[in-house]
Amino acid sequence: MTADDSFGRLDDDDYPAYTMGRAAEMLGTTQGFLRAVGEARLITPLRSEGGHRRYSRYQLRIAARARELVDQGTPIEAACRIVILEDQLEEAQRINAEYRRTTASDHPATAG
Repeated sequence: MTADDSFGRLDDDDYPAYTMGRAAEMLGTTQGFLRAVGEARLITPLRSEGGHRRYSRYQLRIAARARELVDQGTPIEAACRIVILEDQLEEAQRINAEYRRTTASDHPATAG
């Protein structure tokens, strides 16, 4: 991999660019919190060759949402489930919108 390839990946939301320490620092939380959301299966960090957890920007956004809920008093397991359901709802809404666009372009309205 060349340096140009590495820099190109920095724009990739799914590229595991952040160590656990850096991720916790960015979120203003503890490494224990990141372990807990991993144990709750909200996010699954990739592992470096040395076995260290690595997080993507997408995973950090998901963890940040869980942290917001925990900070509001929601138990961590419940917060993780809420975030999973929110993510599933967003995806379903995106699929429905795409379906509506496709259906509308296949069957344009006729003037009558």
